[in-house]
Amino acid sequence: MTGLANHAYRKMNGLGNEFVILDTRETGAKISEESARLIADPKTGPGCDQIISIESRKGVDGVFMGVWNADGSEVNACGNAARCVGSLLMDEAETDSIDFTTGAGLLKAWRVGASRIAVDMGEPKLRWRDIPLAEQMDDTRFIDIKLGPIDNPVLWGPSAVNVGNPHCVFFVDDAEAQALDRFGPLVENHPLFPQRANVSVAQVTSKNAIRLRVWERGVGITRACGSAACAALVSANRRRLTARKATVTLDGGDLAIEWRDDNNIVMAGPYEFENDGVLSEGF
Repeated sequence: MTGLANHAYRKMNGLGNEFVILDTRETGAKISEESARLIADPKTGPGCDQIISIESRKGVDGVFMGVWNADGSEVNACGNAARCVGSLLMDEAETDSIDFTTGAGLLKAWRVGASRIAVDMGEPKLRWRDIPLAEQMDDTRFIDIKLGPIDNPVLWGPSAVNVGNPHCVFFVDDAEAQALDRFGPLVENHPLFPQRANVSVAQVTSKNAIRLRVWERGVGITRACGSAACAALVSANRRRLTARKATVTLDGGDLAIEWRDDNNIVMAGPYEFENDGVLSEGF
């Protein structure tokens, strides 16, 4: 945890998905699994769903955005955090668009209104090796996971896709009725997902609307997950349930998602600044 004592941070959120953001470009401070867990826990730190770094990373041109889940695991991407970081970097550069890098690759963010940012999340990964899955499955629109009795499963045949992180999306008649807190951790750690997975239940309400609830790997149920919203739209369109553009309604609010003809996914939604702070001497 060396280097984080008295380090300044910003608390922000995207649709209630909360982040502690540390700009380490000047300090060179490093975030460890242990320090991430302590920061995320409201008993020992500011408390959040994810810890985000704005840093200079070796081999990367420009700014790198690092992402740690509340359990301390480092992951490749976070769509809601990308909007928050994009807003900070655009303010800094006095511009209305900015590029930065994540573990999932280069992202572009731009302003689309007051306190509203769009992010090009890149192309979804749809092949089983790229998600990744532990077993070969030629059609990842329907993967072999069943929940409940074998002869009468409650949920079955979810879609799998990687949008920066692995996602497993169950399509249901009523998203509110699903015990996501019970089966979310089971599916997150299913043997089919060697890198674990974010788990969603998606209720398609029209060709241009999806109700979504999300269990994030390493975090639990969150009010919003940008990459999950992207994964849900892509999965729904692949199953011919929606158009390529839809409003995805999460517990925290709405995201506008479009899977463009160039195969890139664009996510647009709000961001919010909560407060500034300084980490304690304990870090």
